[in-house]
Formats: sequence, structure tokens, C-alpha cells
Amino acid sequence: MKQKFLVQKNAADAQIIIRENAELDKELMSLLCEERFDVSTLEAALENGREGLIAALRTRNLYPPKAYAEKIAEAVQELLNNAEEDAIELYFDDLDLLDKERQEAAKAEAMKEEADDIDELIEDEFEGEFEEGQEIGKINSSIKIADDDSVDVDEEI
Repeated sequence: MKQKFLVQKNAADAQIIIRENAELDKELMSLLCEERFDVSTLEAALENGREGLIAALRTRNLYPPKAYAEKIAEAVQELLNNAEEDAIELYFDDLDLLDKERQEAAKAEAMKEEADDIDELIEDEFEGEFEEGQEIGKINSSIKIADDDSVDVDEEI
């Protein structure tokens, strides 16, 4: 579903108006909700940071997802700080939001699989039991040292 949020400043009444529109029919936006907020209330909420502003903007009728709420809060903050700006339009498409969530989930899954592979490499598994103080038996290895090669390092110096 495509959505449009119109964040508008009403300087005469010292209010911020947020209108939520959605594409219910093809190419036709319908008004879903309109909320009015006192500027003083939003400025007080902004003192608690962006999360405080988002909490103040969310109401029973207007409760956008976090990604949308953050953008709406940015727009409100811009209107509060900029005397020249009167309105900001925000457009969202739920398919973009879902696609982003899928990509993040795929990245998280890939990182988890990679971590599992690393854990397998560092596991302490030995083929035989070895106790401290026990002599090491004959090792069958494909690496052979030639009889004429010197193993004594002190002689070569």
C-alpha cells in the first residue's frame, strides 16, 4: 500500500497537522486520518530526544511503523526549526519497507551461518585420547625427513 503523509504547520493556531493518506484504489489517495498537535507539546517532547517526539506523535489513530515515524519526526522537527517552511509531504510504499526487512533478515541469517562455520573450526575435537605425561606413540605421517638433512640447528650456525 502506498501512503502519503502531509506534515503541515498552522502558525495561526500554533499547531502541527499531520494528514495520513493511502492509496486504497489504483492511483487514488484517500484521507485516513488527521491529527493536530500543539507546537508547545511537540517542543516539550523533543526535549526528550527523537524517541520522545515519536512517542508524542503516535496516537490511537496515527501509529505508523518505526521507519515511517522516524521520517515524520524529522519533518516535524524541520518545520519547528524552520520558520519559512509550511508543509512537507512524505511518500512511502509498504513494498519498499517489506523488501528492506527481507534484506536485513537475509543478512542476519548469512552472518549466523558464517558464525556457525567459524565455531566448527575452533571446536576442540581430538581423534584419540591423550593424557598429560603419556608418551606419544608412533605417528603415521606422510611427511618424511631425509637421513642426510641435519635436524640440529646449532651445527649450522
